[in-house]
Amino acid sequence: MPRVAKELSALEVKRLAHPSGHGRPVTFAVGGVAGLLLQITPNGGRTWILRTRVGAKRREIGLGGASFTLAQARERARDALAMIRDGIDPVEDRKAKRAALVVAQKRGLTFADAMDTYCAAKMSEFRSERHRQIWRSSMDLHVIPALGGMLVSDIDRQDILRVLTPLWQDKTETARRLRGRIEAVLSWATVNGHRTGDNPAKWKGNLSADLSTPSKVAGRQNHPAVMLDDAASWFADVRSRSGSATRALEFLALTASRSGEVRGAAWEEIDLDKALWIVPASRMKMAREHRVPLSPEAVALLKALPRFEDNPLVFPAPRGGMLSDAGISACMKRINEAREGGYIDRVNKRPAVPHGLRSTFRDWAAERTEYPRDMAEIALAHQVGSEVERAYRRGDMIEKRRGMMAAWGRFLRGDAGANVVPIKGRG
Repeated sequence: MPRVAKELSALEVKRLAHPSGHGRPVTFAVGGVAGLLLQITPNGGRTWILRTRVGAKRREIGLGGASFTLAQARERARDALAMIRDGIDPVEDRKAKRAALVVAQKRGLTFADAMDTYCAAKMSEFRSERHRQIWRSSMDLHVIPALGGMLVSDIDRQDILRVLTPLWQDKTETARRLRGRIEAVLSWATVNGHRTGDNPAKWKGNLSADLSTPSKVAGRQNHPAVMLDDAASWFADVRSRSGSATRALEFLALTASRSGEVRGAAWEEIDLDKALWIVPASRMKMAREHRVPLSPEAVALLKALPRFEDNPLVFPAPRGGMLSDAGISACMKRINEAREGGYIDRVNKRPAVPHGLRSTFRDWAAERTEYPRDMAEIALAHQVGSEVERAYRRGDMIEKRRGMMAAWGRFLRGDAGANVVPIKGRG
């Protein structure tokens, strides 16, 4: 074995340099481990080398470049010498591991890579960039951490259950959609020869044996809503606070809209003179344009908002871009926490959430007014009537809904006169 050289300090090693700056690389023994050298090229490049014998052969084993400290190089050298004492050639062992990795990569495809390829081929079929983002972000959040590094050929039913079970009761709709997305990726992998056998993410005759039917679970998990008797107090709490997310929450309540529709609202969609907001089909859940008559309260809110030349959004995030759904939810949570007992849903006794405000609106229309059911459903952008009825219906009751939304705005303000609508007022 080579003799042990003087053990240099880290500072001494740092000061080592090529003596001439041209010609061949030179090596310096740094000590601490027999045979450990630092090779320096004329242009200053540094490489750690272990010069030793492996059996009958003399070897120079590369231990890494300048990114490794002196202490790390010594540790790597000791590890290599330990392998040699155990009868293992570090160089051949490294080659074998690299070859095994290549074989493993050729043998199969990871779920993360399969999803990337699937997305590249299929994402163009989605109706909007928003839906593409939702599809991808939900998979990145809930699925990739668990399945991303697994080969698609190794994924089985228990792996799918491991992802879906924690979400199935509290986030049933999210879990249901994730199941379908996982199934689609694995179907693509099967068709393209990366796996065989049944799809472990299929529902019927498979996951249905362990997971409750989504419609039955979801029916028990309605979004917690503000009670009608608390609506005016809640609305006053909202209006007393500042911030873009708070104003978005206020506008969401006044229009009975979904969070995504409000967060993505652009000034070009709004006509303040006509008190009208037209949400394009590309941003609607049902992929149909939705016209929203704006109450005086909603118009006043919009007129008071600042506009930014470099941002078309009505409710931009503080650092630009779109507000997150979590931002609006956090605003609602702060309002709940500031009130003793919070704003609690009458049925499930849970703190109200932004989406539950649509239920509050629906309860108000049904219990405190005589507006037709269809009018309230259209205001919520729900489908109304049979397929045949929808085919013949061209109007959306926009002017009649204008009066209803004005009454809703007065109700949120606490105007007692907003509770009753005479039948003759329906027109």
